[in-house]
Amino acid sequence: MADASTRPTIDGLVVVDKPSGWTSHDVVGRMRRLAGTRRVGHAGTLDPMATGVLILGIGRATRLLGYLAAHDKDYDATIRLGQRTVTDDAEGDVTGRASACAVTEADVLAAVPSFVGEIEQVPSAVSAIKVDGVRSYARVRAGEDVELPARHVTVSTFAVDGFRRPTEDLIDVDVSVTCSSGTYIRALARDLGEALGVGGHLTALRRTRIGGIDISEARTLDQLEAGLAVLPLADAVRSAFPARTVTGDDAAGVRHGRPLAHDGESGPTGIFDSEGEVLALMEPQGDELRVLVGFTGS
Repeated sequence: MADASTRPTIDGLVVVDKPSGWTSHDVVGRMRRLAGTRRVGHAGTLDPMATGVLILGIGRATRLLGYLAAHDKDYDATIRLGQRTVTDDAEGDVTGRASACAVTEADVLAAVPSFVGEIEQVPSAVSAIKVDGVRSYARVRAGEDVELPARHVTVSTFAVDGFRRPTEDLIDVDVSVTCSSGTYIRALARDLGEALGVGGHLTALRRTRIGGIDISEARTLDQLEAGLAVLPLADAVRSAFPARTVTGDDAAGVRHGRPLAHDGESGPTGIFDSEGEVLALMEPQGDELRVLVGFTGS
């Protein structure tokens, strides 16, 4: 096998179907070995318990990751009603029980709509949010009682897909959620349980879409081990953002970081030259487009 210094440079996205039990950082570590470079990052962290779409950027595509993570997302999840946990999911110790035997499917269906739309959500205390420079989960594990401030999130869809009773006192509710970046599905599970008076936590979570990239494009780590599937940088930008082609002085200007005249763009836009090379990701500011990320350097 050739050493990393002799391998061609890779610039693009890899869409991984993350397995349960792996951290997002674990997946990045595996990809660094497969791609032969340390220049790998991920967009939108998934908890170890969760599976599904994890977008990795390699080389210059790492510059896209913060903007990809800001896109809306789809999830399939299972919420268990009748138990509370310290982490609001199945990885944490049970902190409370209340029989859900009297809760009906109609009760659940009536409670769900209050969590749809623009809502204020208190994130799970066991999360990576920093409090005075220290991760909230670290404070909780050190025995602190952490209460994070509510944040504004948008839940576009919160649909009930299944309803089961694994025991007389517990209910498992299968749901599908479309939400903005920053939404905690664990917190939705917790809050639904509290609204029904019995507590709740998440027992399964699978992310099926980030922006324009969905689970059909994802590959397992075993599949990627057998053959690394990389979405080239230009294709990655086209798949995730609107595109605009520029020529002549405009293309030369973008290569040097200069703004473009506005042409009706409403958000981040990929700028391409006439040969299809991606030059930059730009966003509207007043009557101009200004460079968010340039791609013409190394």
